[in-house]
Amino acid sequence: MAHVVIVGGGFAGVWSAAGAALARRRAGGDADLRVTLIAPNEHLVLRPRLYEPEPDLAKVELGRILEPIGARHLRASVSTIDTGRRVVVADGEEIGYDRLVLAAGSRLVPPQGLPGAERLFDIDTLDGARRLTDHLRDREEYSVVVVGAGFVGLEAATELAARGRVLLVDQAAVVGEPLGPGPRKEIEAALDELGVERRLQTTVTEVGDGYAVLSDGTRVEADAVVWSVGMRASELTRQVSDELDHLGRVPVDRRLRALPEVFVAGDTAAAPFDAEHTVMQACQHATPMGKVAGYNAAADLLGVPLRDFTPAPYVTCLDLGGAGAIFTRGWDRRVMASGAEAKEVKKLINQYIHPPVDDAQQILAAADHVYTELPFFPLDEEKTAPAA
Repeated sequence: MAHVVIVGGGFAGVWSAAGAALARRRAGGDADLRVTLIAPNEHLVLRPRLYEPEPDLAKVELGRILEPIGARHLRASVSTIDTGRRVVVADGEEIGYDRLVLAAGSRLVPPQGLPGAERLFDIDTLDGARRLTDHLRDREEYSVVVVGAGFVGLEAATELAARGRVLLVDQAAVVGEPLGPGPRKEIEAALDELGVERRLQTTVTEVGDGYAVLSDGTRVEADAVVWSVGMRASELTRQVSDELDHLGRVPVDRRLRALPEVFVAGDTAAAPFDAEHTVMQACQHATPMGKVAGYNAAADLLGVPLRDFTPAPYVTCLDLGGAGAIFTRGWDRRVMASGAEAKEVKKLINQYIHPPVDDAQQILAAADHVYTELPFFPLDEEKTAPAA
């Protein structure tokens, strides 16, 4: 029996399983194909929501997605991918595959040589977000240093500002440098409204018990220091390709194929968006990539026509805590809505990233919608915004 193996239990991995199950159904109910997803945890973690005050709400039981569609979940961690033998090693067990989907995600890059780095907090994982929430939960007020004024740092800082004093630190000369100048005025206005202090062209050089030392020599009070700088694809990409991009991602073609038997999706894939851009490491791209990669991995074995990955128009929705949010379109991030109006969009997006559960028909129908749009209130002439 042919076997599709998927490595990773995030958005790309889960939707790869659904995509493979959809291709199997298209080939006929008696199609001879097994689908196995390998991931160490029992939940899909809705990582874009981990800045919220209750991180345990940002998870979905994998079994409720995989079991209805006839996909197996192997709770294990993959250490080795042998593309020559078409085998992966998971917790010491060799598992053969006919087609592989690598969807192992990305990780926060920890600082090197930072004294006190073991005291840092993050919201990169569910465990990390729980640790920060538990650490601050019983404090009537607190002082927090957030290192990194990019997307994640801004969402963390503005959410934390609801109950404490927040200092946002970044080596760049402007806040939100990765987001470009488009939304900067609105971001800075939100930070001013929330009282978030900024120290730019600065970094943290030491993390102590209740304090942090900045690169200008300033010692500041800090009940917690939250690290949000730098993301890199899973190290498993090195076992698939020697030609990785600057984020450690594997180059793929329009069908998300990296090798004849290997497809790659999500944060591990450097997929072309257009002639000038590759996709972002975000669920906005991971979800449709998973649907296409999983479908193609199965279709390749079953004689079903393969799909091209055609991403939806790029949008950004940045939560700014009590100051609302910012919704933008395009790679230049033209602001289409801000404040309370954009906050409603963000809430809607955070609902729509939850996959259907328990119902095979709904799950497979969602897997078939690679280019999905949400009916938002009129933000521009298109009146819609792609969700996945």
